[in-house]
Amino acid sequence: MSIVHVSDLHREYQQGAVTVKALRGVDLTIEPGEFTALMGPSGSGKTTLLNMIGALDRPTSGKLLVDGKDLASLSSSQLSDLRLHRLGFIFQSYNLIPVLSALENAEFVLQLQGMARDERRKRVRETLAQVGLAGMEDRRPGELSGGQQQRVAVARAIAGKPALVLADEPTANLDSATAQGLIELMEKLNHEHGITFLFATHDPRVMEAAHRVVRMVDGKVAEDLRK
Repeated sequence: MSIVHVSDLHREYQQGAVTVKALRGVDLTIEPGEFTALMGPSGSGKTTLLNMIGALDRPTSGKLLVDGKDLASLSSSQLSDLRLHRLGFIFQSYNLIPVLSALENAEFVLQLQGMARDERRKRVRETLAQVGLAGMEDRRPGELSGGQQQRVAVARAIAGKPALVLADEPTANLDSATAQGLIELMEKLNHEHGITFLFATHDPRVMEAAHRVVRMVDGKVAEDLRK
């Protein structure tokens, strides 16, 4: 079963007196285990599409199934439950809580899921080790480099074992070497653990690493290349 199935998806919104057509009939299917990059210039619709798939925004029309569920048929609480249990999110601004340690930030989703403390601490320590942060569990974000903070964000995204990880410009605030290291980490997680990644990105390194590149222009899929 596909993790994402998008059919004739449209998203319009008002900007003053102007109607902006952010998505114009998008069709897209993402299968389990894919490592896919959405690329395109600003305004192409890639972040809007990522937000739709992440149940952070609702489409104007069209069909959107995530993890086999028709999002249009779900209530707000059901959408929240889907985001919590089946989706992982990585943002370019890290979105870590400054007063919490790396371990506490990474376990936050598991805490919301209701996992027992000992079990979640064990899993988070293993996950932080997976992303190269063993021994840094007690450091707060301000004591970590940008790349290390983004690795905490990756650990938080994958700790709950989601069906799909959505990453919006995850390398945008990182220097070249750190960005390359993060891409290689996510490639490893995809290859060794079968984690499905969908990126919205401008970064040519992410596009080079991706197994599939979907190019968007003016709210439409202009090209879909599989390597």
